[in-house]
Amino acid sequence: MKHPLADIQSTNIGPGTNIWQFCVVLQGARIGADCNLCAHVLVENDVQIGDRVTIKSGVQLWDGVTVEDDVFIGPNVTFTNDLVPRSKQYPESFARTVIRKGASIGANATIVAGHSIGSYALIGAGSVVTKDVPPHTVWYGNPAVQRGYVTKNGILLDMNKQDKNGNKYNID
Repeated sequence: MKHPLADIQSTNIGPGTNIWQFCVVLQGARIGADCNLCAHVLVENDVQIGDRVTIKSGVQLWDGVTVEDDVFIGPNVTFTNDLVPRSKQYPESFARTVIRKGASIGANATIVAGHSIGSYALIGAGSVVTKDVPPHTVWYGNPAVQRGYVTKNGILLDMNKQDKNGNKYNID
């Protein structure tokens, strides 16, 4: 479903994807199947979004961002793409940011350009990510630091890979 109040210039949008009111999707963007882009989402030209991705309201995906399958991006998450921004001065190419399969990013987090968020990683709300995040890890704070691990199914683990009941997990 493409809401009539959305400005969708791309034809590279998979089946079953919902794009809600006041979204802007530029011509070069590629969006997979069964995604949900909530109101007030901007997707620039050099952006790739996989399948089954949820992007909550108030998110802007700037040139250079790749989002793999099954990712959750919370409301008002901020991505950057220029490490030394200046008005009316553009770099030859924008820094690349990759959000790997199954990762989740909490509301109001900031992802500094040029980093990757590993598969199934979890970024806490309000965090500022300034470095690469390994798979299955939990990060939060400003700047964000690793605080634990998380399973593919969303079970939170401490730094010893144990859940709240003391059960130990082997995360690959």
